[in-house]
Amino acid sequence: MSMDGTMQLGGDPSPVEIRGFSASAGFTGLRRALTLCWMSTAAFGRCLGVTTAISLVGSGLGLVPRSMDRVRALAARQRHLAEAWSSVRIPGPPGPLPPAPEGASGAIARYRWIMSDPQTRREFAWVLTDPIAGGFLAFMPIALVLSGFWGIFLAFFGVPLSVEWDGLWYQFIPIDGQATAVLAGVLGVLQLPLALWMAPRAVRKHALYTRSMLAPSEQELMASRIEHLTATRSTAVDTQMAEIRRIERDLHDGAQARLVAMGMTLDAAEHLLETNPDAVRALLIEARESSSKALEEIRNLVRGIHPPVLADRGLSDAVRALAMVCPVPTEVVADLPGRPEMPVESAAYFAISEILANVAKHSHADRAWIDIRYDHGMLRITVTDSGRGGADATRGTGLRGIERRLATFDGVLAVSSPVNGPTMVTMELPCALSSPKTTSS
Repeated sequence: MSMDGTMQLGGDPSPVEIRGFSASAGFTGLRRALTLCWMSTAAFGRCLGVTTAISLVGSGLGLVPRSMDRVRALAARQRHLAEAWSSVRIPGPPGPLPPAPEGASGAIARYRWIMSDPQTRREFAWVLTDPIAGGFLAFMPIALVLSGFWGIFLAFFGVPLSVEWDGLWYQFIPIDGQATAVLAGVLGVLQLPLALWMAPRAVRKHALYTRSMLAPSEQELMASRIEHLTATRSTAVDTQMAEIRRIERDLHDGAQARLVAMGMTLDAAEHLLETNPDAVRALLIEARESSSKALEEIRNLVRGIHPPVLADRGLSDAVRALAMVCPVPTEVVADLPGRPEMPVESAAYFAISEILANVAKHSHADRAWIDIRYDHGMLRITVTDSGRGGADATRGTGLRGIERRLATFDGVLAVSSPVNGPTMVTMELPCALSSPKTTSS
């Protein structure tokens, strides 16, 4: 799943099997198993909430959408734990809950609404089964610990308890004397390291079970991928047409107008060549100035399309050039062993340029930092400033435009901007480095 929560095509490889024994890993696994038991208890509460909401009398879908939204939030937490604890990635839902159909009412309509969306249907099935299946997987190592301590307890107090309770068994051992009580204690002690061995494996099995319940099918991933590509292609076409119109407008209003004026000036000079040479001299100077300004405007237009420093020196030096002219003092740290493809490089450059412009206009920052790295097929760019924060990609068009531009290349953008700062904008673009590094250190 990408940073914005969309599904990605292709499954993740199965996590490496856990091998060997480690006491520290066992204790960590026990703590995680306890957390998963609590999550199963929470799933039971969500299950009761959904089933109750389905059966309530009332118009429309009632409380079912709100209940399923709480189920989805709990499922998102389970996905996070599965990836953080077991390296099991589970793609998230491709979008929000499905819209409520008009005129739907009653228990059957609510149930059909849940079943109408594949992801909602999976989450509903998961919340029904997790209190039992998930809880069982998570409780197994804890049950071994409890059983082990119970056996140790019986080694000391089992005989009098057996007399008081008129017979007592520990698993398959009847506690009828000190010998059997000691045997129960030995079995209890042996179960404690077994619990430590089992705990991390149970946590991993729980993650795999969660993936089997919540992960979408390949057909759904493919459909989501096609939908995403369709949307980004449409955005790319719109962006390209807007850029072409901007270039046409800049040429028409700038260089073209100056060239037309220069032609009129030269025509006037031609008519005055015989009668007023001094005026011709002034007109030629004016024409030369117009040609210089037209050339400068054309150069600026070319820089806006693909800056020469980017083409000649690569992304790192081009971003350093941006930092040098930025009103906010900006430090650049770049570590690129090669150069990305030209379209990706250009998209990254203009995204950084726009973010720096936002920093200068809105952030009230006194410092900014840019970090550019390439790791495992991903170009990662982080722009941080010391400003007042409060940036939100859902408001305004600046960050949304950057997000759409990056989405054309399957890139993502994440913004962390608490009130009073700092603001951190992170961009990731999948790409390959196609040529050796040409930038300076």
